[in-house]
Amino acid sequence: MHRIILAFRAFFRVLTNRLLAEQVEQVLKAGGLKTAEAQGRPPKSSQLQNPSAAFPGLGVAPARKAPVRSDAINLLAALQREARFVDFVKEPIAGYSDAQIGAAVRDVHRDCGALFERIFGLKPIESAAEGSGIQVSEGFDPARIRLVGNVTGQPPFAGKLCHHGWEASRCELPEWTGGDRSILVVSPAEVELR
Repeated sequence: MHRIILAFRAFFRVLTNRLLAEQVEQVLKAGGLKTAEAQGRPPKSSQLQNPSAAFPGLGVAPARKAPVRSDAINLLAALQREARFVDFVKEPIAGYSDAQIGAAVRDVHRDCGALFERIFGLKPIESAAEGSGIQVSEGFDPARIRLVGNVTGQPPFAGKLCHHGWEASRCELPEWTGGDRSILVVSPAEVELR
């Protein structure tokens, strides 16, 4: 009867605990636990009274891993924190004059540019001036150069540089240290105390 109860406990724990499920899977792949009886010696009394001693993780909550947050949320949070980007995008601007919008854009533009430079060190892919002639050689990387317009035949191609492209020289996103409940928080609510 004890093993039936243990099986039910293990079943529900495996359903709700990813770490334990991985441990059970490892045990099943290895052909089972090496029990004391299989090794020719009697089981320890602690294993009989405490199944978690024979099967780690079954009766004890696993050590919690730090929550992992998407880099996209980290970037969006940095844009909001340093440039108020989300506030700007979410603000209904229909009632504002062009001058008011322009003044707001100037600050957001400056602060976003500074953030991008600090985190990514953006630099142009092509050094030629936009609008100038450019040669695209055979074996070009389509992730670095996108051909537009009348694309026929095989390289080399001669064309006009429409956009120089961008590439990052680094990627140094700020580290996030929050908990499970704040994993999707882009910007915390602010409360001013009086």
